[in-house]
Amino acid sequence: MNFGLLGRKLGHSYSPQIHTQLGSYTYKLYEYEPENIETFLKNGQFTGLNVTTPYKKAVIRLCTELSPTAKKLGAVNTIVRQSDGGLIGHNTDYYGFQSTLAESGLSVSGKKALILGSGGASATVVAVLQELGADVTIISRTGDNNYSNLEKHADAVLIVNATPVGMYPDTDVAPVSLDWFPKLEGVIDLIYNPARTRLLQQAEERGLITQNGLWMLIAQAKESAEWFTGTKIPNDRIRQIYKQLNVMTSNIILIGMPGSGKTTIGKILAKITGRKFLDTDTYLEETVNMKIPDIFAKYGENYFRNLETEALAKLCKLSGSVIATGGGCVTRTENYPLLHQNGTIVWVQRDLTSLSTKGRPLSQSGNLSDMYLSRMPFYNEFSDMTVQNNSDPETVAAEILSRLQMEV
Repeated sequence: MNFGLLGRKLGHSYSPQIHTQLGSYTYKLYEYEPENIETFLKNGQFTGLNVTTPYKKAVIRLCTELSPTAKKLGAVNTIVRQSDGGLIGHNTDYYGFQSTLAESGLSVSGKKALILGSGGASATVVAVLQELGADVTIISRTGDNNYSNLEKHADAVLIVNATPVGMYPDTDVAPVSLDWFPKLEGVIDLIYNPARTRLLQQAEERGLITQNGLWMLIAQAKESAEWFTGTKIPNDRIRQIYKQLNVMTSNIILIGMPGSGKTTIGKILAKITGRKFLDTDTYLEETVNMKIPDIFAKYGENYFRNLETEALAKLCKLSGSVIATGGGCVTRTENYPLLHQNGTIVWVQRDLTSLSTKGRPLSQSGNLSDMYLSRMPFYNEFSDMTVQNNSDPETVAAEILSRLQMEV
């Protein structure tokens, strides 16, 4: 049996990893332009398909039958080939968002919910929320409720982002500012790459309930796999896969004083886990073709910090890597959302007397104790966990992996 995902651009899809854990079947990615969709659906060698944007509506006319949910929503995201060759279209996104909302713990009955966007994903969200008794308002670029009159909706309790704004690779934007919504209890963003969009990071700062789109992706895949195989899959598989995929796609980001061993530990972590190792200082030097001491000497620290932020913006939007950062990156608050969007931030601590200063302009020019005291609040604020690097780096790497509950 051959299954797969049909879409236009699928290079960053997590679906193959998910379906590998849902059933013992082949799962491929099928990238086709709109003009080739009909030929593929009629003649393609597949048993079943998931369908993603922009084809969830386009495939409807090519299905010989639609499930009740697909008819209701006017969108198909799962197709199964029947024994007579006909194609039955289902919609498992409904179940996916229903499960996501339940996992978030948010209560929506009788409460105002704003849905950002008016596309196919929006229709699914609206249908689920209305069934649960929410007072739903759709925010679109045009119409009575749009992004220029958000003040009318200050009583919103839930916001769901059903737009691509903030999705990889354009991760530095958010569709709205949450300052407009003082009564918010939670934010759900259907985007799952990055794990924490700028919208979700705003919600985190306010202590709100947050949920990205990864749970929905896995939950809808679970129901799709049931249609594919005719076999019921326990609901707890969603949580198991969610935890595994979170670990697999999250970056391990190392911060700490210059000379604390971030690069050495990072290379060990990358070797053990098979991940790509990235060093922001090395990347920066290669990009500008100049060593960091020379950058400081010729252009000064502020110029270097600007380059460093650009490097972080480029590297930290990637997934599943080990990233060693420069010691002073925490001195700019704008760097935190770059590090946080896709990573677990580990503060590598080391006795000041053991810090190497070779090739480190600021370490050589000033008092390390003063530097540490000035940066310590930022390291503490940025980090998700801390480790002591006063033994051998292999032991430190093992501790990090253990605390991240990563299997190797």
